[in-house]
Amino acid sequence: QVQLQESGPGLVKPSQTLSLTCTVSGGSITTSYYYWSWIRQPPGKGLEWMGSIAYDGSTYYSPSLKSHTSISRDTSKNQFSLQLSSLRSEDTAKYYCARGEGFGTSLNLWGQGTQVTVSS
Repeated sequence: QVQLQESGPGLVKPSQTLSLTCTVSGGSITTSYYYWSWIRQPPGKGLEWMGSIAYDGSTYYSPSLKSHTSISRDTSKNQFSLQLSSLRSEDTAKYYCARGEGFGTSLNLWGQGTQVTVSS
């Protein structure tokens, strides 16, 4: 059974870069044709898809976040990661990793999420 688990700091300062990792167990991130996404949910707001990395390593980002978002992977560890730079308080959210069947679509398997607070 495939499972996803997010990890990373719970508190980061404004202007810093957030790094989160999603560890996948029970299945390979290189398996065709799965896409691995990052999604976030700020307090009191809806879900926001941030970007995805595909089974072949290709990436696609939300246009509104593309300038300060990067997604990468480590196939040897079966992990994929999110980097979000130039943090602001508005980036405070619960961050999720998920598996889907397209870039940000058909997200059918989710991690439990990790809370990130941006504050000085």
